[in-house]
Amino acid sequence: MTSVPRDPEDLVRALRAAGIRDGRLLEAVRTTPRARFVPDGETAAAYRDVPVAIGQGQVTTQPSLSARMIEGLGLDGSEHVLEIGTGLGFQTALLARLAADVVSIEVRPDIARQARARLARQGIRNVDLRVGDGTCGVPDRAPYDAVLVSAAFPEVPAPLVAQVRQHGRLVQPIGPGGHEQVVCFERAERGLRRLRVLTAACFVRLQGRHGFPPD
Repeated sequence: MTSVPRDPEDLVRALRAAGIRDGRLLEAVRTTPRARFVPDGETAAAYRDVPVAIGQGQVTTQPSLSARMIEGLGLDGSEHVLEIGTGLGFQTALLARLAADVVSIEVRPDIARQARARLARQGIRNVDLRVGDGTCGVPDRAPYDAVLVSAAFPEVPAPLVAQVRQHGRLVQPIGPGGHEQVVCFERAERGLRRLRVLTAACFVRLQGRHGFPPD
C-alpha cells in the first residue's frame, strides 16, 4: 500500500524528484507547514505535490511548479520581491523566507484576509499584503529586485515591467490561460529580456486593467 504524504519532508522529496535543486528553497519548504495554508477540509492533500482548492473557483499553485518559478528568480536573501496573486499565502511564505521582504497583492479581499491571518500565525512579519489589481503592481513600493506572477497573460503587463529594477528578474506564465510557458525574464535597459522557459503549465487568467477583463 502506498503511504499518504503527511509532513513537509514528503513534499521536499516530491520537489527533489521534480528536479528542484535549490537548497535554500528546499529548506524553506521543509520549515513551512503547507497544511497551515490550505482550507481545513484540504489538509490531507497538503503534503502531496498537487494544487488545492481554496474557494471561489481558485486553486493553489502546485508546489513543484511554484518551486520552479521561485527557483527561476535566483533569490539570495537580499531581494525586495513583488508577488502577484497571494492565494492563501504558502508561496508568499516561501518567498518571505528566501528574500529580505515581500509585497504581495491579492484581488479577492476575503482570501487576502485569510492569507494575512495564516502568515501571522507562522510568525512571518516581512510581508506587506495588499488588496487590489495585480496587473498594476504596487508602484509605491517599487522598484523590485524580483517579481513573481501567478496567473497567465500573453505578455507581461507594462506596469510590472516598469516596476522591475534594472537587472532584476520577473517570472510569469505567458499564454492565454490554461496552456502556458512559464518564462523567466531579466530587466534590461529597454524593457524585459527573455532568459529562458522554465516549464509548461496551466494557470488561471491574469485579470485586471492590464490583463484580461474580469469574468
